[in-house]
Amino acid sequence: MSTKPKTLLIVDDDEGMRDTLTAILRRDYTVLTASTGEAGLEMLAKVDVDLMLLDVRLPNIGGLDVLKITKEQHPRIEAIVISAVSEVETAVQAIKQGAYHFITKDFEYDALRSLVRNASEKQDLSRQVESLSAQVADQNRVGDFVTGTSAVMRHVMDLVRKVAKLDTTVLVQGESGTGKEMVARRLHDESPNAEGPFIPVNLAAVPSELVESTLFGHEKGAFTGAVRQQLGKFEMAAGGTLFLDEIGDLRLDLQAKLLRAIQEGEIERVGGTKPIRTEFRLVVATHVDLERAIREGRFREDLYYRIRVIPIQMPALRERLEDLPALTDFFIHRYNARFHKNVMGVSDEALGVLRSYWWPGNVRELQNLVERLVATDERGFIAEEDLPLELQLVRLKAKSPSSEGRFADAVGAFERNLIVRALQECDGNVSAASRYLGVPHTTLKHKIQRHGIRELALTARGGVPQRPRVD
Repeated sequence: MSTKPKTLLIVDDDEGMRDTLTAILRRDYTVLTASTGEAGLEMLAKVDVDLMLLDVRLPNIGGLDVLKITKEQHPRIEAIVISAVSEVETAVQAIKQGAYHFITKDFEYDALRSLVRNASEKQDLSRQVESLSAQVADQNRVGDFVTGTSAVMRHVMDLVRKVAKLDTTVLVQGESGTGKEMVARRLHDESPNAEGPFIPVNLAAVPSELVESTLFGHEKGAFTGAVRQQLGKFEMAAGGTLFLDEIGDLRLDLQAKLLRAIQEGEIERVGGTKPIRTEFRLVVATHVDLERAIREGRFREDLYYRIRVIPIQMPALRERLEDLPALTDFFIHRYNARFHKNVMGVSDEALGVLRSYWWPGNVRELQNLVERLVATDERGFIAEEDLPLELQLVRLKAKSPSSEGRFADAVGAFERNLIVRALQECDGNVSAASRYLGVPHTTLKHKIQRHGIRELALTARGGVPQRPRVD
């Protein structure tokens, strides 16, 4: 991705000095000039300026007054104040009002170039800090992405690898919780802009009245509460990737502004009047059927075709159940580290229950379940009886009922789990478990034998049943 030169504004009433400064700096910057403070401020209102060289002594409004107004309205502009004479008091005032540096007009050309370059680098660092802060504030990031070995996921990742190097827009579609953001991050990590910022925005989570300001930024005083200029996500993503999640929830009026931003490569902050160029990789995602939304008048057809350059369809977890063991092991490993546990794995019986479940919440639902199971584990492995009853009932529903019927099967599953948990609480002691449950000792022994959990009772606090691990 090419990077356009920064824009530098020279404000000086001396035509010869303007020409000299322009000749020195035009090789590295887009140079604009103004002969008065008023003309300089007017230019700032129309053009997106990055750097400024500002003479102290100007007709009418003085250079320090121009500096004060500039820093109030455009705080990210780095200004270097120039004076014909060396005045300590003036230099101190300039620095206090936000100038990057103060120099006299007897400067050396190379020293000036170096000074302007340093001011530009300071500005870049400030923008990087903002972008990194935005990324740190994103609480939903998952550091790694497990793809699994299913054919459908291999197809998805092959497509990701092919398009990651291309500077083109990608639309990721799929149900909630399928890992759309993880694909967007993989696209970013394998792109030429991997060193740039990755800026995610969940449009469904942003209040509708704040979406425009969040995306495009705002100027000071643009609305009640806008006490300072604020960069939008478009500007924060410069040189990197902007990920717009749940784009199907975007209001129609903002869809028009988004389309213009994509087509023209420029935006306007809320309350602003000048265009701001933007350069980044755009990845969008949604769980909404956008073609249906177009027919219903809820989504712009022209925007749809503009973002659907490269479509990627994420499969639901129920369509890739062969990846479930690998995903489960991955989440166990993560939450072992977080909770300082040592859960060894999942029993085959428990894995069978997980495979029979519908997973409406997809990978995110599995992640949340494993987090809860690891956090509450006391044995070092996850067994069938550790799973929520609703998952086990789903498995019973999927199976043919016994001769006694599904109700009896469900009661039996509940009874088995209750006995196992009682045995765990009592370290496998059947007498203690019978007192704990309030049932006769002989009755409990019979039920243990009937449910085939005698071996589990003996190992309630002992050995860990093993299953082949999935790497």
